[in-house]
Amino acid sequence: MKASPLLLICLFSGSSIVATAQALSPTTTTVVALPNPQVQGSPVVVVVSVATTSGSEIPTGSVNLSLFGISQSFPLDDGQLALEVPGTITSQIPAGGYPIMAAYSGDANNAASSGSVTETITTGGNLIATTTTLTSSANPVTAGATVTFDAFVQPTSGNGVPTGVIIGSLDGDPEVIVPVDSTGHGTYSTTLTEGQHTISAQYLGDSNFSTSTGNLTETVNEATSPMGALQFIPATPCRIADTRGTPGPFGGPQLAAQSSREFDIPQSPCNIPPTAVAYSLNVTAVPDGALNYLTLWPTGEPQPNVSTLNSDGRVKANAAITPAGANGGVNVFVSDASNVILDIDGYFVPAGTASALAFYPLIPCRIADTRNAAGPLGGPSLAGGSSRDFPIQSSDCSLPPNAQAYSLNVTAIPHSTLNYLTTWPTGEVQPNVSTLNSPTGAVTANAAIVPAGRDGDVSIFVYDAADVIVDVNGYFAPPASGGLSLYTTTPCRVIDTRPGAFNSEHTVNVETSICAPPSTAQAYVLNATVVPTGSLNYLSLWPDLLSQPNVSTLNADDGAVTSNMAIVPTVNGSIDAYAYGTTNLILDLSSYFAP
Repeated sequence: MKASPLLLICLFSGSSIVATAQALSPTTTTVVALPNPQVQGSPVVVVVSVATTSGSEIPTGSVNLSLFGISQSFPLDDGQLALEVPGTITSQIPAGGYPIMAAYSGDANNAASSGSVTETITTGGNLIATTTTLTSSANPVTAGATVTFDAFVQPTSGNGVPTGVIIGSLDGDPEVIVPVDSTGHGTYSTTLTEGQHTISAQYLGDSNFSTSTGNLTETVNEATSPMGALQFIPATPCRIADTRGTPGPFGGPQLAAQSSREFDIPQSPCNIPPTAVAYSLNVTAVPDGALNYLTLWPTGEPQPNVSTLNSDGRVKANAAITPAGANGGVNVFVSDASNVILDIDGYFVPAGTASALAFYPLIPCRIADTRNAAGPLGGPSLAGGSSRDFPIQSSDCSLPPNAQAYSLNVTAIPHSTLNYLTTWPTGEVQPNVSTLNSPTGAVTANAAIVPAGRDGDVSIFVYDAADVIVDVNGYFAPPASGGLSLYTTTPCRVIDTRPGAFNSEHTVNVETSICAPPSTAQAYVLNATVVPTGSLNYLSLWPDLLSQPNVSTLNADDGAVTSNMAIVPTVNGSIDAYAYGTTNLILDLSSYFAP
């Protein structure tokens, strides 16, 4: 559910040692008890919210909660803690007022703070029984649709309207707290994944009315893309826009902080037709300083709660498959002042369009690594200002001769700094585009859909000396058995492990996430962002149930927040992630490939 998760916790006595955190931003801790007052033997929900009074970091760490003679430490979830004190506890204490105190421990960015509230427990009397009836705005629905649930609390006899709150649960897990309004109704909205779900609404009662619960089963059908099935047409890599240039629709000025700008791609000099309904782009940020995030999305649609890339102030690039919006445009938002560069390497049209190509996923496979022994797909490294042709189809990665474009991940290992690296089809003139940049010399990766050139080869240019690694996760070829089409979706966050950093292997079930791609999906188009706790040698993504391949998706050996688009095949709706180092992982879904 979209509302803040409610963590249902059984209280028990004990204590916890909380480490002192360095205070960088003052915080406020607010405590709310619901209902208040409450009768003996009825549950009470306590909600603790910790917010910064300056800065933008969401407080992490823990809260020590003291209530009804019990003291216990609990972790924050997105700056909040919510728990239910069961009626078995409130039944054991006499009527009166009870202070509930919450002490926030602080973290590396936020100072400690505390708050309190007094909960009144009454003896009540003969409580009037209630019934809670739960209804849905639509049943069944399609995955991704918003459903509104209405819980109606009524007395079984007599007059009066129950007051207090309702806990909404999904498949047995409490998810949201909503108040009962003056008519006895409590409503909330959510988005559900495909399948059948048990929805429950528990009314907690008040000083006159008893608790009750309503239930229903919600059926969610498979989602479909509003654009339908799409197939790919490769294009010679071409620069659409560069805000460092002369002012104009595809030139300057740069984007100011907290601003967005529209780029109508069919009107650019890259000869992209207005029939294109999605684009394969490379976006490069050239920020004035630290860039919290950049977001790319179709013009005319609401800005989604996802990011395309982040920068600590250096030039950074990331690939993206983005639907065309109004006027064939895409919007770019920057949280901080930045120049923006947009390059394109192909576009998507409705399936069945002449010359359009289907996608064929592959188990991620390493094509070339110039750190290896000398050879067509091995050493030596590339000298500064030089280019090299790579015979992609001579690798062991099962690429057929009719492949007309490749879905690659290119990694540069600069020998010092690397101004930029460019990929393009062999035999064509080197285009004025870039695939990735590494101004600090850090190992850097970026996804790229690259058209096949002469003999199926791909050329790579490096501005400065570097080793290069090329991995593949699929290819585009004429439609045939096994070929897949692209289905776009509203950008959606599959997972955000913060603050639960991990190392080694982690499995992510994309199909059952809130993004709910259909079970027919055989590859996901994701934006992977790592938030490392230190040096992250590399992150790899691959299909669950299969052995980890010798590939990498991105690198952050400098510990910086780093993003990269990844087309990740799947065999069971899940993918695996391996982190060589400790990191948080954010995965945003923008589309998927299916028959």
